[in-house]
Amino acid sequence: MKYYLGLDCGGTMTKAALYSNTGNEIAVEAIETEQLIPQPGFAERDIDVMRDAIYTTIRKTLRKAEIDAADIVGIACCGHGKGLYLWGKDGRPVRNAILSSDNRAYAYMLRWKADGTEEKAYRMSLQQVMACQPVALLNWLRDNEPEALNRTKWIFACKDFARFCLTGEARAELTDYSGDNLVNLRTKQYDMELLACYGISDLFEKLPPLCRATEICGTVDREAAEATGLLPGTPVAGGMFDIDACLLAVDAAREDRLCAIAGTWSINEYICREPVVDGSVRMNSVFCDPAYYLVEESSATSAGNNEWFIRTMLPELRTACRERGRSVYELCNGMVESVPASEFVPIFLPFLYASNVHPNAKSCFIGMTGYHTRAHMIRSVYEGIVYCHKYHIDALLRSRRKPFEQIRLAGGVARSPVWSQMFADIMQIPVETVDVNETGTLGCAIAAAVAAGEYSDIYEAARRMVHVGARFLPNGANAEAYQSRYRMYCRAIEALDPLWNEMQTLI
Repeated sequence: MKYYLGLDCGGTMTKAALYSNTGNEIAVEAIETEQLIPQPGFAERDIDVMRDAIYTTIRKTLRKAEIDAADIVGIACCGHGKGLYLWGKDGRPVRNAILSSDNRAYAYMLRWKADGTEEKAYRMSLQQVMACQPVALLNWLRDNEPEALNRTKWIFACKDFARFCLTGEARAELTDYSGDNLVNLRTKQYDMELLACYGISDLFEKLPPLCRATEICGTVDREAAEATGLLPGTPVAGGMFDIDACLLAVDAAREDRLCAIAGTWSINEYICREPVVDGSVRMNSVFCDPAYYLVEESSATSAGNNEWFIRTMLPELRTACRERGRSVYELCNGMVESVPASEFVPIFLPFLYASNVHPNAKSCFIGMTGYHTRAHMIRSVYEGIVYCHKYHIDALLRSRRKPFEQIRLAGGVARSPVWSQMFADIMQIPVETVDVNETGTLGCAIAAAVAAGEYSDIYEAARRMVHVGARFLPNGANAEAYQSRYRMYCRAIEALDPLWNEMQTLI
């Protein structure tokens, strides 16, 4: 029997899962990787802790699966995009990793938008600049921690560092680096003129050689084998940006399907033969099939807000559920269902970690009264997160001639029937989920299966390894109430826009 191992290093969790060649999940393990917040707007991770989590999740997955490691014929990794993982000339991490929810470099983004740098770079990168992209973070480091750059040998994206932990070989897979303002999307190569726009051309030699998602980019080395239980020499594919992996894992690699990923980030994406270059969308990148581009609208504004609400506002319920062996998420679903869609709940702006409307925007509840309960509050969190997805999806729709026929939903939200139905009702587009616990790791397994020669391409692999689950049709009876509150959500964003810069001076 042949098996494929997928590794997913997200913003808060490290996950490993083993799959058969038909996509059946054999075993999965996950470890929470602590997010460090040394000051407001910062988000970091201890790289040594992350490497230990990678090794531990793989080791536990193999033990749980009770298979012969020789039967694992391919491995691939995915991880959160943006952010920065620096590896030193001394064979050690240079500093903590910087995560994709970090906002420390927002001033560089604003300056480049104002002085025309972004417009000049756009001709090559075909994307707007973001505070969490390496181009901004590297400039922040140069101005604040110049010794860190002096000690750096390799500039990694998250999943490329994860692969480096397994193989010891430094490579830069295209889907990630093409989304970081580091690659000319027309040539699909690094571009010195582009790097010069952002003042980092002198760092070119620290960027690893580019590779492709289904290309074998090394094999498991002896150190990783001893730490994980894998066999030395097991092939490791390039892997991909986690949003590409999730799109594959819900079989949305078709031009008439939208993939919405509701996890730490709100990711909304589709593939097309040509990039969108009229400025109507925030991001183009190269898809894991380089014949296509991935058109994306995204921000760190999704289900991470719900995690915060549960941890901060429902601590005793969270503890009680854990003690009774119940799911706090099922409890929250029940609370949301107890409040009808027609009932007014506060408007929630899901900007606890970042925003898609203003770099300094903050989260808030608007319209609370003494009547409202925690059930109303949790419903408003659910709704606010979906409204932010809709804000992004509306931008994607403006870039297309035809509407989407369906949405394939991934991420934690897809495990909630009430939340999935809310997606369908607010978008007024059919929503489908898939029968998989971890979409990121399945997407990696699909890439590994192609790299190992099991399937001819990612499309054949997805057809064989992805299994559709539930389908949610829009409920027209709820459409008017949601549309009214979404209009209010948009008006609240506009009304509060002048406040955020002033508020930032108080922090």
